Amino acid sequence: MRVALFITCFNDTLFPDTGKALVTVLERLGHVVDFPAAQTCCGQAHINTGYRRDAVPLMRRFVDVFAGAEAVVAPSASCAGTIRDLYPALANETGDASLAAAVRETGARTWEFTEFLVRRLGVTDVGAYFPHRVTYHPTCHSLRVLRVGDAPERLLRAVRGLDYVPLPQGDECCGFGGTFAVKNADTSVAMLGDKLRAVQATKAEVCVAADNSCLMHIGGALHRQRAGIRIAHIAQVLASTESERLA
Repeated sequence: MRVALFITCFNDTLFPDTGKALVTVLERLGHVVDFPAAQTCCGQAHINTGYRRDAVPLMRRFVDVFAGAEAVVAPSASCAGTIRDLYPALANETGDASLAAAVRETGARTWEFTEFLVRRLGVTDVGAYFPHRVTYHPTCHSLRVLRVGDAPERLLRAVRGLDYVPLPQGDECCGFGGTFAVKNADTSVAMLGDKLRAVQATKAEVCVAADNSCLMHIGGALHRQRAGIRIAHIAQVLASTESERLA
């Protein structure tokens, strides 16, 4: 299968290794990965902060850039959720029926990375090896928008050498929420404190998630507290192999 990578501006700017890991996994499984260079931000930040009209050109561009792709895969539930959950209403607001139809068609081909592996490809064992104690933070968009279910956990449990520890109160928000962390800093920090206590209670070496935005929020606090717990996008765990460890 030819897969088009939607890297998202957050990963492209701050976490480029996540995109590389996603490509590594998909190519290991025998798929061809394309990177449409004309892609830009999906407009999620614009939509969430009320600048809906400013997001329309970005929506049109996304539909044009990824037209014809057999599958569009993103290492971010929040951005994939924007395409599938927020774009249809935004397209309807424009009154452009052809755009609305294109948005629906594109959304049907757009997947978050873990759900693509498990639901579209039917794969849980991707040949990974990661000998560490790991816990997984299910992000709000993966839980409540895309409803990826247990796909991430199934992938992690299939990794050789990995000791998976469920996260207590895992369905609670970490407090990031994009601009929520800026506009409601005190509330965000209180929510983050609860999440940190849950992560530390697992005694995990690595906290994993499918969204680097939440991992940045959690990881920054873990670093400031010198907790000794690393963060990693799930794609990085799935890209890891025993041969890399021995190299």
